[in-house]
Amino acid sequence: MHRFGGIEMEKGDARYIYCIIEGTEDRKQKTENRKANESINLGKIGVENGEVYAIPYKDLNAVVHNCAPEPYKSEDKEQVKSWITAHEKVVETVWEKFGNVLPLGFDTIVKGDKKHNADENLKNWLKEDYENLKKKLDKVKNKAEYGVQVSWDPKIIGEEIAKKDEELKNLKEKIASLSKGLAYMYRQKLEDMLKKEIEKEADRRFKDFYARINQHCDNIRIEKVKKIKAKQMLINLSCLVHKNKENELGEELEKINNIEGFDVRFTGPWPPYSFA
Repeated sequence: MHRFGGIEMEKGDARYIYCIIEGTEDRKQKTENRKANESINLGKIGVENGEVYAIPYKDLNAVVHNCAPEPYKSEDKEQVKSWITAHEKVVETVWEKFGNVLPLGFDTIVKGDKKHNADENLKNWLKEDYENLKKKLDKVKNKAEYGVQVSWDPKIIGEEIAKKDEELKNLKEKIASLSKGLAYMYRQKLEDMLKKEIEKEADRRFKDFYARINQHCDNIRIEKVKKIKAKQMLINLSCLVHKNKENELGEELEKINNIEGFDVRFTGPWPPYSFA
């Protein structure tokens, strides 16, 4: 029995789906198919130690575990975090073992109804969405997701701008000869001007770095920038990269990282979560 919200249900009434992978549909290889599907039994590595295995349809396989027909819910953040971590671990294990994978989001569950059981509904979905799933798998084949974050130190960048901009240089020199009251007013003006120039530089750098990174990616997503200590995050990207271009991307990011005042954080490879 499985407990959700204080109600016990018979475990196995639904299928929790982790991802879709490709298999083989050659009927002449029935024995090989059976062995292949048996090899996709990964044991009790799923959410809440669910036993992970594959349900085939043609040349697709849905990687699942049996569950109750209810979502995984909890007020305990650590519990939810452990479920999500287990979900990602299964996807990554399948990705490392079988290669091409189409991840699904946490808590994707197919259940039975009056007409069909959970397995039948799952296979009906695979049948109805077959062409779409095949296209998506083809788009991520031989590719991995990388996270790219570029941060900068506005203080260092501001100092560089102040040295090069003639108007700012002249204003700074003028302040030195002014009375205390006037100097305060002009310093405020100087700070406002410098702030605007830094914003322009941020926009210019964003466009430059994005273009340089994008040329090595098959697909790219702009993510929300995050707060970090000391520096400011300028750009946060999820990148879908072909295995033949991974080194090229790494070399490009190294060049950006070597620019004074900028730091690059490069993570991955991961399954293509953001592009599935």
